[in-house]
Parts: sequence; C-alpha cells; structure tokens
Amino acid sequence: MEETETTSGPDQSEAGSRVEQKVLQYENFINEVLKRDLQKVLEHRDSVYEKISQYLQLKNTIQTLQESGSQQLKTEVDLGCNFYVQAEVEDASRIFVAVGYGFFVEMTHDEALRFIDKKTSQLTAFTEQLSKDSAKIKANIRMVLEGLRELQGLGDMEESPRRDVF
Repeated sequence: MEETETTSGPDQSEAGSRVEQKVLQYENFINEVLKRDLQKVLEHRDSVYEKISQYLQLKNTIQTLQESGSQQLKTEVDLGCNFYVQAEVEDASRIFVAVGYGFFVEMTHDEALRFIDKKTSQLTAFTEQLSKDSAKIKANIRMVLEGLRELQGLGDMEESPRRDVF
C-alpha cells in the first residue's frame, strides 16, 4: 500500500505542473494575442469614426456655404504641426475632396455632398464590421477564460455585472 502512495504522489505533482504550464500558456495567449488584437481593432474603429466625423464636418461646411449663397470664404488653414494661417478663398463654388490614398478630386458642392453621403455610409458599414470583429475577440477571450477556470477546477462562477475594459 505504501508503494502505490509513493508512486501516485509524483504523478499528481507532475500533472499539476502540466496544468500550471497550460494555464500560463492560455494566459499568455489572452494577454499577448487576443487583447492586442482587440486593441488594434478598437483603435482602427476609432480612426474610422474620426474620418466619418471629418466628412460630416465638411458636409456641414458645404451646406452652410450653399445656404449663405456667398462665393467667398474666409477660413484658417493648417500648414502642419498645428500652425494655422488665415486664408481667403475668392471662388468656393468648387472644392477639393479627399477621396482616399492621398488623392483629392475637384467637385461642385452637390457632387461633394453626394460623395460624402456614399463615403460615410461605406465607413459606417465598415465600423459595424469592426464592432462585430471586436465582439468575436471578446467572446474568444471569454471562452479561453472559461477554459482556464475549468483547468484550474474553479467551476462556474456566478455572473456579476461588469464593464468592458476597452
């Protein structure tokens, strides 16, 4: 009887160390892969929201120009690094709109408004896809955490209200 007790002791500690090693691998996967991916997706979504905001701001400016009926425009232009200069545009009936990849296209106000509507709807659809991607990553994080609980023998924990970290 003593023989079986002495042989089962090392096997249990070896199994325990394997479990601890797996737990560390899963924790590393969560922290190094899943959380990093989640952060990248959320940052990308935020940058797309910023683009949408810029297009909507341009739309408001164009609508204000159309309502005023004036062809002249006084504005501030960013030269870079937040250095601004006063600028006066004598004919604001046509404007240059950033269409992507560093290209600008000269458009009338109506063309620009149509373009902005299409572009913002495209960007909105893209943000919805990014939100779905972030939800999938969060679900993967939760699944791995549940697996860790099971590996460690903690069992089911009661659901408690919590907030998102990101």
